[in-house]
Amino acid sequence: MMIAVCLLVLSGAVSAQGNSDNAFERVKEVQARHTAKLMAKEGVVGTAVGLSDQGQAAVLVLLESAGIGGIPEELDGVVVQPIVTGKIEALVKPAGKPGKPGGGGSTLSPTSIWPLPVPIGVSTGNAGECSAGTIGCRVTDGINVYALSNNHVFALENDAAIGSTILQPGLYDTACVYKGNNVIGGLADFVPIVFDASNTVDCAISTATMANLGRATPPNGYGVPKSTTVPAVVGTPVQKYGRTTSLTKGTITGINATIYVSYSGGTATFDNQIIVQSRKAFIKAGDSGSLMVTDPGRNPVGLLFAGNGSGNYAVANDIDEVLGAFGVTIDGE
Repeated sequence: MMIAVCLLVLSGAVSAQGNSDNAFERVKEVQARHTAKLMAKEGVVGTAVGLSDQGQAAVLVLLESAGIGGIPEELDGVVVQPIVTGKIEALVKPAGKPGKPGGGGSTLSPTSIWPLPVPIGVSTGNAGECSAGTIGCRVTDGINVYALSNNHVFALENDAAIGSTILQPGLYDTACVYKGNNVIGGLADFVPIVFDASNTVDCAISTATMANLGRATPPNGYGVPKSTTVPAVVGTPVQKYGRTTSLTKGTITGINATIYVSYSGGTATFDNQIIVQSRKAFIKAGDSGSLMVTDPGRNPVGLLFAGNGSGNYAVANDIDEVLGAFGVTIDGE
């Protein structure tokens, strides 16, 4: 019920007085002053700037479960909106048993071995781990092209060596068998995930060529992303195409988020994140690395890397911070 209420409020209240830029800037100031204290409370997994159930600019407090005490109704005159999201986790290892080797066949899916050039939005991974994530998009430094995904997909939470083999699909989708017929490149660079300090991005790039990596999603996706990025704005409809859930749609409901994200190697804090909410699952394990674009504009907004257990809350890095880390741009329309 909370999901439906929030999305209805967003669709009808984006131009309301409480949504002005000044109102959100005021909320950001209050959020900054109180986030450390709020997140020190057991059961609080994050804070963000968004809208209350009544459509007012508010500090969102993300909770691991219902019944967490000590959450104020307001802070410095700003409404506080608690939201039960559950635990937020980096999503790379799909549920169930690994897929059968080979892939392909008469019907291609995001987990298949695709003919070259492979599309974006399909399964990928490092040959050093039986897992699978998603190729977000093709990026370029003006000379070379690269595949963009997450650190925890390509660089295995900082553990993979530069030059290590990047596959399409990831080993999880070939029964953990590596035959060498699905190599798309090697790990070119990544931003380390720091577990004892704050982070802003979970991202990595792999070498690629125009011959082995395309710019568009599979035919049932959104197509080719635009090259021009846009900032995250509360109320913006967005979409993504990923390895597990293919094309899904949602709404940006939180910006400037500070989030605790669980990894196999520990819990990391991320600042300046984007929160997306949807009625159905927007992201599931294996969708990590998906590019999030506007709907219908296809302008890149964020790089998805985490979500809650049901998948109806997702977390994305700001795409400009991701691209800036590598000095690249989206190789799109």
